[in-house]
Amino acid sequence: MTRPLRLGIAGLGTVGGGVMRLLAEQNAVLAQRGGRPIAVAAVSARRRDADRGFDLSGVRWHDDARALAADPEVDVVVELIGGAEGVAHDLVMAALANGKAVVTANKALLAHHGAEIAGRAEAAGVALGFEASVAGGIPIVKALREGFAGNKVQRVYGILNGTCNFILTAMREQKREFRRALADAQKLGYAEADPTFDIEGIDTAHKLAILASVAFGCPPDLKGVYVEGITHVSLTDIEFAKELGYRIKLLGLARTTADGLEQRVHPCMVPVSHPIAHVDGVFNAVVVEADFADRNMAMGRGAGAGPTASAVVADLVDIARLQRLPVFNVPVAHLKPMPAAPMERHRGAYYVRFMVVDRPGVLADMTAAFRDEQVSIEALIQRARNPGDIVPVVMTTHDTEEAAMRRALAKIAALKSVREPPRTIRIEHF
Repeated sequence: MTRPLRLGIAGLGTVGGGVMRLLAEQNAVLAQRGGRPIAVAAVSARRRDADRGFDLSGVRWHDDARALAADPEVDVVVELIGGAEGVAHDLVMAALANGKAVVTANKALLAHHGAEIAGRAEAAGVALGFEASVAGGIPIVKALREGFAGNKVQRVYGILNGTCNFILTAMREQKREFRRALADAQKLGYAEADPTFDIEGIDTAHKLAILASVAFGCPPDLKGVYVEGITHVSLTDIEFAKELGYRIKLLGLARTTADGLEQRVHPCMVPVSHPIAHVDGVFNAVVVEADFADRNMAMGRGAGAGPTASAVVADLVDIARLQRLPVFNVPVAHLKPMPAAPMERHRGAYYVRFMVVDRPGVLADMTAAFRDEQVSIEALIQRARNPGDIVPVVMTTHDTEEAAMRRALAKIAALKSVREPPRTIRIEHF
């Protein structure tokens, strides 16, 4: 009988537990698809005595996860600890140094150290699988490396964080303000007690840097990602978006431009006619625009035990088949660093909401600031009340340069009649 592919799993939390259950339930079909059995030989986690709901008898236990890298009975190290530094980083580096293949769900590790890790894997002649690091159960890395192999990718973008998508959906459907929707997400387990990484866009930035690397054949460049979260999005903005024919989504977007690689994470006004506008709740979606394949969208659950375990095991089946592809779609020596396109050079349309004192001359002062910076207004919504009241004024613009928009908004914010900082959301016409 063909020798099993022997795994050492580091981390037995939500994802690790999902992997253990999937391997147990699907062992026969995985052996058929991979050409040999896939078996867990060793594990490591924080607590040995925890009741995890699956059988660990006959599996070696390592108190220090880094010991998995030197275990002679382990062929593949599955890193499910998380974090860009510390034990996860040490384990992956040591495993590659010892000639062991690695499968990881660690987006932070790859976003920060992806090129170095890819180089180590290539030098060792072993596979590095990371499908689970982006968009959970959506096989987008496989799609980019294999399905679009005959294409030049023009743009990749999507909803990459289920927590933010749940919050924005709840705000729209249940008419809840941001803080209430966030609290609901925490109660349901969709948001962490400290949700900063999610709601400030950092998690999405990690994933976007990885996607951009695979799509465009460049090293991951996390520092080149412009990042803006959703904390400033209000129910008022959600309702104005509906009136204007949009829905608000936190998107990660990457494309090549004349100025370099543009990577952006921020809330977007998405036309309701676009399919991604209808991806709600905790679901993720990724859109790839390519020269021969045109536009493709994949949708699925972006997190959770089952979907993420599915992605981990898909990489393990590839390794069992002895399939090894360049980590970021091309050999490391061919990865081409790209300059980060300055956000100030971005061109696009904008939604802006102002809270102003309702009195004569206010609109004239505001539109004069836009005129001076050559920003063209497309639409205007004004809610009239009693003179002297503070009212919302909403404007949308035609395509303009980000730098000009920022200068105009700075002038308007300085006006005495403007009582709050302008709230800006970029409009994406795909």
